[in-house]
Parts: sequence; C-alpha cells; structure tokens
Amino acid sequence: MAHKLVIVESPAKARTIEGYLGRGYKVESSIGHIRDLPQSAADIPAKLKGEPWARLGVDVDHDFAPVYVVSRDKKSHMTKLKGLLKDADELFLATDEDREGEAIAWHLLDELKPKVPVRRMVFHEITPAAINAAVANPREIDMDLVEAQEARRILDRLYGYEVSPVLWRKVMSGLSAGRVQSVATRLVVDKERERMAFRVASYWDLEGTFDAGSAHEQRMFPARLHSVDGTRVARGSDFGQDGQLKAGAASGAKAVVHLEKTRAEALADALVDTEFAVRSRESKPYTRKPYAPFRTTTLQQEASRKMGYGASRTMSIAQRLYENGHITYMRTDSTTLSETAINAARNQARELYGAEYLPDSPRTYTSKVKNAQEAHEAIRPAGDSFRTPAQSGLTGDEFRLYELIWMRTIASQMRDAQGQSVTIRLGGAAATGEDVVFSASGRVLTFHGFLKAYVEGSDDGGATDDQETRLPNVSEGDRVTAAQLRAEGHATKPPARYTEATLVKELEEREIGRPSTYASIIGTILNRGYVYKKGTALVPAWLAFSVIRLLEEHFTRLVSYEFTAQMESVLDDVAGGRRDRNDELGAFYFGSDEVEGLQKLVNELGDIDAKELATFPIGGPDSGVHLRVGKYGPYLEGPGDDGTAFATKANVPDDLPPDELTMAKAEELLANPAGEETVLGEHPETGLTVVAKNGRYGPFVTELLPEDAPKNAKPRTGSLFKDMSLETIDLDQAVKLLSLPRVVGVDDDGETITAQNGRYGPYLKRGTDSRSLATEQQLFDITLKEALEIYAQPKQRGRAAAAPPLKELGNDPVSGQPMVVKAGRFGEYVTDGEYNATLRKDDSVEELTAERAAELLAERRAKGPAKKAAKRGAKKAPAKKTAAKKTTTKKATAKKTAAKKTTKAAAKKS
Repeated sequence: MAHKLVIVESPAKARTIEGYLGRGYKVESSIGHIRDLPQSAADIPAKLKGEPWARLGVDVDHDFAPVYVVSRDKKSHMTKLKGLLKDADELFLATDEDREGEAIAWHLLDELKPKVPVRRMVFHEITPAAINAAVANPREIDMDLVEAQEARRILDRLYGYEVSPVLWRKVMSGLSAGRVQSVATRLVVDKERERMAFRVASYWDLEGTFDAGSAHEQRMFPARLHSVDGTRVARGSDFGQDGQLKAGAASGAKAVVHLEKTRAEALADALVDTEFAVRSRESKPYTRKPYAPFRTTTLQQEASRKMGYGASRTMSIAQRLYENGHITYMRTDSTTLSETAINAARNQARELYGAEYLPDSPRTYTSKVKNAQEAHEAIRPAGDSFRTPAQSGLTGDEFRLYELIWMRTIASQMRDAQGQSVTIRLGGAAATGEDVVFSASGRVLTFHGFLKAYVEGSDDGGATDDQETRLPNVSEGDRVTAAQLRAEGHATKPPARYTEATLVKELEEREIGRPSTYASIIGTILNRGYVYKKGTALVPAWLAFSVIRLLEEHFTRLVSYEFTAQMESVLDDVAGGRRDRNDELGAFYFGSDEVEGLQKLVNELGDIDAKELATFPIGGPDSGVHLRVGKYGPYLEGPGDDGTAFATKANVPDDLPPDELTMAKAEELLANPAGEETVLGEHPETGLTVVAKNGRYGPFVTELLPEDAPKNAKPRTGSLFKDMSLETIDLDQAVKLLSLPRVVGVDDDGETITAQNGRYGPYLKRGTDSRSLATEQQLFDITLKEALEIYAQPKQRGRAAAAPPLKELGNDPVSGQPMVVKAGRFGEYVTDGEYNATLRKDDSVEELTAERAAELLAERRAKGPAKKAAKRGAKKAPAKKTAAKKTTTKKATAKKTAAKKTTKAAAKKS
C-alpha cells in the first residue's frame, strides 16, 4: 500500500512525528548526514585517486567541486531508505530548518533521486499542530542555505587538510588544525599568557561599620574608604597587569592615593574618636528590564552558570527536549517569540503572579547577533499553551533545563523590576588632620517585576539582579558613629580563565564561528588535548602553546581573530547571494593581490625549527631552565650539579597549569624528578617503607610493598597538600596522608560520611552526595556534627551559594524545628524544613511574628504532603527516551557541481 515517506535526522524525532501523523505516513530517520567529503584515502573513488587534489576531496582546479561519498556504515541504511521510497507516492524531507538541515535534505534528494513529488517540510517545534501545519505548507529546498553550508565545509576541509600535516611534521603526529578550532585554542592560550605575565599588586583601604542611631530600623550599615583629602583611594581596577598603578592613576588629574599597610593602619587609629557626618545622600530610581528569551549561546551560558553543565551536555539535553515535543528548535540566533507564544507566556504570568506583573503591551526582542542565520523563534516551551515544569512529566537533567527555559520565557513577558539605588558619603577629620570620606551603596527593590519568575546567574560570582542592600534613611548633615573601623589588605587577581560559558560568550562577541557550532568546537579542543578542565576553568596544555606558536609565526592570518570574524561575514554574504562562492574560496586558497593564499603558505614554509617551537624558557631566557613539549608530554631540562647545561630532566605533572610553573616550582621538580624516591621511614602500623616522590599529577607519598605481596595488592597513596613540599614532608605527615580517606562518622540513616582528598580539593562524601571542604586541614579535623551541618545546607552549584534566610523566628511549636523566612521563586515563604507556607498578601517579612508563622505552617500542614505528580509521570519516561545513538559518520556517492543545478531544478518541478 502506497504511503507518504517523511525523512528526518534522528530516530527519536522520527518516532515522535510518526505518532502525530498517523496512518498513511512512514517516518524514517537519515541518522544524521548521509554523505560527506572522503574521510580517508580508502573513501576516495578509484577513478579520482590519481588526481593531485584527491586527498582534499575537493577539486580546487575546477570551481572547488566537492566529492561526496556514502560511507560504508551508511550504505545499508541508504538501501533501506531507497526501498521505502519505492512504495511511496510522495517524499517529505523534514530535516532541521538551518544550514546543516537544509544540506542534509539536499543530499538526500541528490542521492535518492526520487521519481515522486518532493516536499520540503519545515517546523520549529514538534507538536501535532506544528507538524500538521508543516505538511500542509511545504516549500522548496533553499539552495542559498545549501551553498552556504557547502562553502563552509570546503573551507574547513582546505584549512584542516593543508595545515594539519604541518603540525604532524613539526609538533606531533595526530594533531589537527581548524578554522575556528585553532582560534578558540588561541583564545585560551592568550588568556594563560596574560596570567603568566601578571604580577600581583597589593593595596589597602579601610572598611567600617557605622551606626545611624536608634531612630533608624536599619541602624548598622557598612561603608568603605573612598577618599583622603579629596583624592580617591586606589582600588583593584587602578592597577595594570604588571602590578603597577596605571599611568592615569599614578599621576595627573585622576591620580589616586595608594595606601600601604602601615599608612592604612595608622589612619584607622587616627579615626577612632572621629565624629562622622553625612556629606551627601544620592538616590536614583533603579530599573531592570527582563532578559530576552534564550537563544543557543545564552542557554549554554546560563546552564553553565546555574547548573554547571558544559555546552555539549546542554545541547544534548535540549536536543532530547526538542525531539520529544517539549521545546522549540534549540539551534537559533533569534530572541523573537511568535504571537502565540507571547500570549501563552502572558497568560501564564497572569495566572501565577497576577495582572499587576504584566506590562500593558507585549514585549518584543530583536537579535543582536550579526547575520543571524535561522528564521526560528527563540528557545521556548513548545505549544500554544505552556506546560509548567510540574506538568511536563520530566525528571533529572531534562526537568532542570526545561524549567530554566520555561522560567526565562515567562519572565521575558513580565514588567520591569523597580527600585531605588542609594549612595551615601560620610565624612570626618582624622586626628592627624586628614579629611576622610567613606562611601556606602545600597539598593532596594520596590517592585520585583520579572525577578519574581527568574534571576540570571553571574559569571564572576558577583551580585545578582535581585540582591538588595538596605541603608538607613539618613539625610545630609546627620551624625553617625563608627562602630568598627579596620584596615583591610587586598591583592589584585590575575584574569579569570575561560569557562565553557565565558568562552562561548567571547567567541560570540568577537563574531568568530557560528553559535550553533560552539559546543562542538569546545568539545574538539578538549578531546584533542589542547585544553583540559580544572574545575570549570579551561586550561591550555603546553602542547597548545607549541601549536599556537607555530600558527602565529607561520600562518598569522589564519589564527587572526579579525580575519576569522571577517571570513564568517564573507560566508554569510555568500549565503545571501552578495558574494560569489568560487571567488571567495579562490582568494582564500590561491590568494589575491592583497594576501597570500593558503596553498602558497603551506608550499613555501621554509625551515621550521621544531625544537625551538617546543621550547619555553622558565624564569627568563638566562635561567638555564627550559620546558620542552615532548612526544610523551611536557618535561623540564635544567643544569646539572656541575653546571652542565640541560643535564637534568624532570616530568611536569599533567594537571599543573602553565601559569603555576614558576622558577621555584621548576627547581622543586628538577630536584625531585618523577620516579626518584625519598625514603621517609617505616609506617608505624604496617612496617612498610614510606616514600615521597613526584608523579604525573604532582608530588605524593606511598608505601613500598614487599616482593612477595599478592599481585592484586595495591599500595596506599596520598597527594601532598598545597602547603607541603617534597623537601619538607616528614614521616608523621605522610602517615596522616596515607590514612585518607577518613571515616568521619555515620548519620542517623546509617550512611557513612568520609573525608577525602580529590584532584580538585578536599571534600566530604555520603553515598553519591559530595560536598566541598574549605581547607585541606579539615580532612583531619572535621567532626560528625560539623559534617552534618554542611549536609543540612542546600547543595551549592557552581559559584552560587544558598541565600541566607530573611528572618529567623524561633522553633515551631508542632515540629520543634527552627522557623525561617526565605525568598523563593514565587515570593517569600516560611519553612520549618519540612513544610513551606507562602506568605499572604497582608503578611510582610518585617512584621511577621513567630505566632503568625506557626499559624501559616499549621494551615499548610493540615493540607497534607504535596502531591508528586511529576514523579509518577516520570516512570514512563525511559520508554520515550530509548533512541539509537545518532551516527556521526557522514558520507555517500561522488557528485559534480553540475548535478546540484539539475537537482535544484528537479526540486522546483516537484
């Protein structure tokens, strides 16, 4: 019986859509790309193997015509698709509505060569209404998008296949270069170079706690020293990377006072008896507009900030949510919402928060991304009306990401947050005659607006948009007293390393690459070993330094930030028909009057000193100590005891960041090279010899097992603490390290809590729940009571700490547990740890009494435990999730450029 064949990319997407279309339709997946440029010499068609350009898979002499091949592992699947097409009376190509999806649709059309009518079916959400609308309103294949994808693919192939062999010969075999990948690596390397060049600067100021008097409810407030004798006091931003005051801050009209410890402490003493007066009080209205709905990059950044997800993990979860009909398409540059979505968001905001939280007219957003390619909406919940997270039936990662998208979408249609920001300046005369001014800043929200629904995270751990700091309502001339004054020392910090979130942000701001590819780019530089993670920070390996040095010296233009961004703009012009594809590829590969082409750069490289590329002096060029990047990793070379150059070698720990390889650290490693053992003595309990040595991951202590020990016996080991060194560690310290992990105790449920030292620092472990410890010494000192107190606190994610309670009200008369008032997503509430009761409209945090709190909790307790509908629905989730992994191999038959024109015409006819 004839059917209509619909082809999508993934099996999960196919199952969902087939359920919506019903009888008469057969939905099958292509499992990603069906064909691609040859991946190896074996893939190149026999008739082309003698061509000089065959290894590239692109005929550079004839309009850069690509050769496409179906890989062996896709041939059987193509046979299956052709078989399904034989029984079909119509073909719908329903791949994603972006460049990659359009290219997959074109490749399917070119490879299947259908004799039935062909429709291009597009949609940005997988709901019954959207799928039926897409079937009813097909379009033709957009050849501009196909050409744009192909131009990028060819450009990336030429770059990778011409430059990578240079890296194999001069740095290390198996390395790769890429148009965006190499520039992303350079960004991470440049950040580490900044950290290595950084010199710490110290500066002091005064911090005070002031008392406005008993007439003020908020009588105590903090303030910081602002100026001395009319000159502003130096702060961190006044210092350069070299640790010195910047030129403008050191002299001239904008010069600052650089306080050192002695002067700061003397000034604090001279202010003990000073009477302070309010010199000024400036109040300004504060307005914060809602954040735009998510696009691909902002979703990746926020999921990293709030949940610690990497870009790849976020996109994987979002893909599942999209394919199962929960959200709209997740690869988009757009922040636009359809009229239907705006109405859904406004209706839900009204239901949850009240009409007063809705603006008079809907909010619209425009994308700030240059040449935004997709004509999609922003990422939002799917459908004409939105399911709340509790109604979604989702669990785990999918629930958390859906909740994030849902909250952001609702908040985008709510009213501005309103408030007042206040700055108070306090002045007084020191006993030494200096005129001193302190400054205090505060902010109060008078209307939370959209912040009731959603608050964006912070990359640097700074204040969030809903954070309030209340100051007393003092007036100019009012007297205040200093309850406490103290001198505070500060040190400037090196530039923060990139995280996945901040690297995505940097790439987007520099207009490098396409936002939809950032997750795969970061994945590539991590998998290639150019970059590794230390916590969430991206740290470049020394190998990356060698690779980037070669590229900067011999392929300068190819790793230029400006050139890479300009190339992206050129490719967008090709997509828009404003530039010719072959002209631009020709200028890149063969060169032009202005620039040398890639082919000439590679063919006329000249001599490259591979050893010099891999050598980095430590502690200056005359130190005699060098780091070298070798086949088996980085190692140090230094002078021998007799002064012989490079006579001593030592491995560098794999997880030692480059900026931490100081001269002192290098000398320590050379004095204790990996493999050499320092005997510390015999273990008092086991009698085994305890030694200290250097390893791949740094210095550690271990026991030497006897020769007759069982084959499966493993010696105990323990990494040295940060304040220990191989030169100073003794047997007693080693024995304590070998005692880890330490059993702290057992909780009331019988779960054992242990204290352990991990690669990223000390932590507690109870089952699968781990909590960080502040210091390594706590591994030996922490008690069971202290550990339970840590576990009683909400788990911190990333840098976000649990917000403190707004008010403490004593113990609940029923449960006996402490009652506290907290700020929640839907407003303030009182809790005893077991039940939460939302404050009513007439209740205020300031006036709430213990009796009223107990009454609210009693009412809530009478209703019984909250229903857990989401968990019941979650039991069915595994069946929905079962999906074959998307095959990433992409291949399929040879093809000439002329074929594209023919197929394009065929597509029009159908």
